[in-house]
Amino acid sequence: MNNRLTRWGVYTLIAIGFAIACAFLSHWQFERNESRAEQIALVEQNYDAPAVPLTEVLGDDDVLDPDDEWRPVTLQGEYLADEQLLVRNRPHGGTSAFEVLVPFRDVDGRVLIVDRGWVPPGEGDVPDAIPAPPSGEVTVTVRLRPGEPLPASGRGAPEGQVPTIHLPSISETIDGGALTGAYGRLVSEDPAGSGTLGGFESPTDDPGPHLSYAIQWILFAIMGFIFIGYIIRTEIVKHREELEGKPAPVKAPRRRDRDADVEDELLDAR
Repeated sequence: MNNRLTRWGVYTLIAIGFAIACAFLSHWQFERNESRAEQIALVEQNYDAPAVPLTEVLGDDDVLDPDDEWRPVTLQGEYLADEQLLVRNRPHGGTSAFEVLVPFRDVDGRVLIVDRGWVPPGEGDVPDAIPAPPSGEVTVTVRLRPGEPLPASGRGAPEGQVPTIHLPSISETIDGGALTGAYGRLVSEDPAGSGTLGGFESPTDDPGPHLSYAIQWILFAIMGFIFIGYIIRTEIVKHREELEGKPAPVKAPRRRDRDADVEDELLDAR
């Protein structure tokens, strides 16, 4: 009996440990779902908002407020076409495309990196053709995005290309530097450049599977207790059946008293 109680206690501890792990994972998925909901709300708020001058969103401190991500801004100035860069391995059109980064000098003297769009890969390390930006004074509208980190793998890129939109690294390649707090995804430019680049799709409003995953982890925790309870109940039933299936002990024949035997003989003689 003591062995069974010890074993059942171990089973219960395992179920509790499993439930704690499930609770942690469920909480993590709830947090991811909440974060995703905030991202969707931010896109809905800013993506189609009226465009404002860059100075109203990105001040002299060159810091993009997270609440201003995807905010459309307008700039007036000129493209620095000679300092154009390509970003490698971008997923567009079902292939690893190149995005075209061109620095843009605003009338206030600041330089913002503008992602004008993407082009498909060519036969070599560069696209077959890259539409040129418009020359002279241009008015552009872009949506602001924060920069990207450097690749964790440390991979690089050939000259004239970059592995990610890591703004501090890109700024070092530009004469006079560029803003590092944000870059802009092109919405429109007037006048337009020659040729056409691939555009950017609007962010998806799919909340993802995080909420369903969170609920699944809760169900797994409950199922863990149910499973342990089932095992304990099975052992109890099996033990009870073993006890009921044992044959009843055979009682030894009761030995009669010797005096009773003598008395029976006398009665028989009469």
